[in-house]
Amino acid sequence: MSRARAAALGASLILLTGCGSTVTGTPLAEGSYQGSGSEKFANILQECEAVSDPQIAAAIGADGVDRGFYGAICRWDGVGGAGPVHVTFNWFETGTTDHEVAAFEHLGYVVEKITVKGSDAYLVRQPADPQSCGITAGAPAGGVFGWWVRQPAGGMDACAGVTKLGELTLNVSI
Repeated sequence: MSRARAAALGASLILLTGCGSTVTGTPLAEGSYQGSGSEKFANILQECEAVSDPQIAAAIGADGVDRGFYGAICRWDGVGGAGPVHVTFNWFETGTTDHEVAAFEHLGYVVEKITVKGSDAYLVRQPADPQSCGITAGAPAGGVFGWWVRQPAGGMDACAGVTKLGELTLNVSI
């Protein structure tokens, strides 16, 4: 075997062995995830149904809410005595509160640890927007959810609204 051929063969073997890797865990077929155990969070887009529209409206002091975008996040708009109110909900079935808190802190938000329905939760405030407040908590069945309430005109305590929404979400996920 020529020197050039031996070098090419050696390089090929190194390249082939260098590209292999082992992935641990159990593979799942696409669409086979069975959810976290809570029927309210078992299917994509149904997470937006965990708290009813009338409950959302009551929690944020609105006369009613109109549903908006549904996907990785869910949005509602409402109108109350102090004007428009915007609500956002997210739930990540494999998320963690540690990850969420780290992201908020990285963005410069003020994060306060609280207890809601006996569970750890975090109130989140954006210093440049005092009319908004968020909450994030781990669902007992797994994953992490979050709510944001923003009332551009002010007048209501957005943190009271998200805390109530957090309570309602924890009630259905237990």
